[in-house]
Amino acid sequence: MEASKLEAAGSGRIVAVLAFGGIVASIMQTLVVPLLGELPTILDTSPSNATWVATVTLLAAAVATPIMGRLGDLYGKRRMLLVSTVPLVVGSVVAALSTNLATMITGRALQGLGVGLVPLGISLLRDLVPPEKLGTSIALMSASLGIGGALGLPFASAIADYGSWRVLFWVSAALSVVIGVLYKVVVPDNETRRETAGGFDYAGAAGLGVGLVALLLAVSKGADWGWGSGTTLGLFAAAVVVLVGWGLWELRTTEPMVDLRTTARPQVLLTNAASVVVGFAMYASSLLVPQLLQLPKATGYGLGQSMMAMGLWMMPGGLMMMVVAPLGGKLTGKHGPKLTLLLGTVVIAAGYGVSVFLMGAAWQLMVAMCVITAGVGLAYGAMPALIMGGVPQSETAAANSFNTLMRSIGTSVSAAVIGVVLAQMTMKLGPVTLPSENAFRTGMLLGCGVAVVAALITLTIPYRKAPAATAAEQVTADLAPSPQS
Repeated sequence: MEASKLEAAGSGRIVAVLAFGGIVASIMQTLVVPLLGELPTILDTSPSNATWVATVTLLAAAVATPIMGRLGDLYGKRRMLLVSTVPLVVGSVVAALSTNLATMITGRALQGLGVGLVPLGISLLRDLVPPEKLGTSIALMSASLGIGGALGLPFASAIADYGSWRVLFWVSAALSVVIGVLYKVVVPDNETRRETAGGFDYAGAAGLGVGLVALLLAVSKGADWGWGSGTTLGLFAAAVVVLVGWGLWELRTTEPMVDLRTTARPQVLLTNAASVVVGFAMYASSLLVPQLLQLPKATGYGLGQSMMAMGLWMMPGGLMMMVVAPLGGKLTGKHGPKLTLLLGTVVIAAGYGVSVFLMGAAWQLMVAMCVITAGVGLAYGAMPALIMGGVPQSETAAANSFNTLMRSIGTSVSAAVIGVVLAQMTMKLGPVTLPSENAFRTGMLLGCGVAVVAALITLTIPYRKAPAATAAEQVTADLAPSPQS
């Protein structure tokens, strides 16, 4: 009894440390959002160039996430977790010391390389956590990606309001150092490893990186450059050519970066498709609600909140994810991850649906956000269980990293689409052009619509739960490697 209690306590510490690392890594994505209006002055550059400070982190994370996942399968997930904290620390220090745009972009790119902590942590849980705790642990770790993004706004707003912008990066550097120390001290080096994992596919990594950069650059900067411009269309064309060539290479090589035959299995393929759409729905609220909260009351629909107040109104949404994720894990253990994912998408759709009628006060938007983020917590927590139930154990880190990448693509598309809506549906307030009330309602309805699409995709996922299995037995069975792996 005492031994089992000690084991449970040990696994609890591991889960807490991994989740904390995931939250800090994902905070890096929204770290500079409160500074975007000031960055042109801080860095002596144009507003258009200043947006690269946010964009480059997304690009670096998209490229690094699948690569770090594969390296985790090959050389050990704990080792790669420790490696991933290095660019977080270095990038934070470089950004804190930066005096121009180039240095800041370099620091922010290095910070983006650390986002691989989330899928690596999810996969490591499979090796270190007892089966009866695996479902809730995976759910919490997966939701940390959304929790960190939601908490990043108030965290950054508070520091930016009450201290120098450089303090923001010094704090992130200190947190990154703490994460590295905790990984070294708390996470044991006894994960399950496989000699059959193969070698590293350098050509596949390069092809995926180039294709993703071209695609995400076109999506994220298309509104600035013009969707019909030669640069945007050229990047889209390059992305198609490179990614098709990459896919053909991955199918022919014996040690692929991403096993496309595995990802083509219906359970994995459809879960990844749902992840893209859920990523879109999750990020849309993060774009719409902060702006609506901060627009001046003179518009007739803006709520006139300060940056700090906006961050505080957004905070309960992040906390809601933290509360819901373990409950989603228990639901997954009892009824399977497909039902949890379906419930999450339905809750997201409901949250967006009611938000159309809850735009008149800050507390109303907070309630709507809590409903949306509760759905995101359920959905994000269920995805890794579906993914790992469909791949061999030697590929869990790479498969989870690819799933995280799919979510990132969804958020990038969301930023582009919502950006177009807000830019096209405008009103005049004196000499200033602002998004109209109908633009925000349209954005909310888009979020509702894509969540419904995610629910429909989820219904087609071919997942079946053995009726006689207990929660612990089911998770173990779902995550067990196939005999051929």
